[in-house]
Amino acid sequence: MITLKEALELPKEELAALKQDLAKKAQEQKELNAYIALDEAGEGVPIAIKDNIQVDGWEVTCASKILQGYIAPYDATVIAKLKGAGLAPFGRTNMDEFAMGSSTETSYYGKTLNPKDPSRVPGGSSGGSAAAVAAGIAIAALGSDTGGSIRQPAAFCGIVGMKPTYGRVSRYGLAAYGSSLDQIGPMTQNVEDAVHLYNIIAGHDPKDSTSAPVEHTPVTPNPDRKLRIGIVPNYIKDASPAVQKAYDKAIEALKAEGHEIVEIALMDAKYDIASYYITAMAEASTNLSRYDGVRYGYRAETGNLKEMYLKTRSEGFGEEVKRRILLGTFVLSSGYYDAYYLKAQKARHLIKDEYDKAFEKVDLILSPVAPDVAFEFGAMKTPLQMYLSDAYTIGVNLAGLPAISLPVDEMDGLPVGLQLIGRAFDEQTLFDGASSLERAIRS
Repeated sequence: MITLKEALELPKEELAALKQDLAKKAQEQKELNAYIALDEAGEGVPIAIKDNIQVDGWEVTCASKILQGYIAPYDATVIAKLKGAGLAPFGRTNMDEFAMGSSTETSYYGKTLNPKDPSRVPGGSSGGSAAAVAAGIAIAALGSDTGGSIRQPAAFCGIVGMKPTYGRVSRYGLAAYGSSLDQIGPMTQNVEDAVHLYNIIAGHDPKDSTSAPVEHTPVTPNPDRKLRIGIVPNYIKDASPAVQKAYDKAIEALKAEGHEIVEIALMDAKYDIASYYITAMAEASTNLSRYDGVRYGYRAETGNLKEMYLKTRSEGFGEEVKRRILLGTFVLSSGYYDAYYLKAQKARHLIKDEYDKAFEKVDLILSPVAPDVAFEFGAMKTPLQMYLSDAYTIGVNLAGLPAISLPVDEMDGLPVGLQLIGRAFDEQTLFDGASSLERAIRS
């Protein structure tokens, strides 16, 4: 598969042929259900776009019934930046409805299959983007990461997925799930392409009140830089043998590259899970209140306004979205706000402090992305089991840190990905470490 770097060097005629080839391959692999729709009209290198990022003139639905028929009236800032750099939105990729899920099973359009093994999930919520890149029907893609939604599907599908520091990439034009957690990021075939896509989309945006007014210096990765990399023994004990083997392999590869390995300890991930889900569901409850049948998409036909609200939301939202809205409304309600939401914010502060303390000793932290390789469809019998599978990724979002997942090993043909976590706004060091690890693993 041609890389993003190679595609950017193609003349205009060859780019048009490349788009046709990708569209043909996507049609041939339609059973993967990675794309919701394709669009070959734009000029430039084709990039797949998750279905929660606004593209002017496209139907953008967040893979939900409630947004059927909604046409985006503007470009998200990241889309405007792509177009300005000679790239073009190519198609809408499937996702968990409103980015709520870890398997891309909650989509209104049906589940996406993992191209490495169709009996297994591609991860979520950016499963369509990950599957498209892994299947060779996208050169690169954009996803969004609220609690691991870029990194986990990247790990399950064997590609590179990067979550920038919170505030580093504009959220303007991203349909909000958890406003204090969401970040748009690149999903690519290799670290070099991730760097290139990140450099294009990063930077302050006055249209986004959560965009950090921090100068963005384009990253040029240096794989020869020697770093102190923290490992977390108390985390790895809960991972599967396949993940533990990959972790050991990565540590040896990093040592061979000349990096110093430092043992550190982090708070039990159960606190991350509790803080994250209370925070995310509370924010989802608030953000999704705007979808009421009046302003956007689907509207149920009823006799009066109250019934229209109730019926539209009941019919328009899927089960997982309704579950999270209800839980979010509960933790924000009078009498429970202090007991749940306020405590979750205090725990979040402690989690951030703990990461800050760890980064006094190390430059990066090596961590699993998921407890195991991609699981089979239907393997998670309860919502709680699904939520617990995010244990290794959500702390990064709570602390607003950058992280990158890359494939390190395989088990029976299934990829095993690990992540490197960096200091806030230090993407340079993150990419230095990632390019070094990738070189060591691939050599």
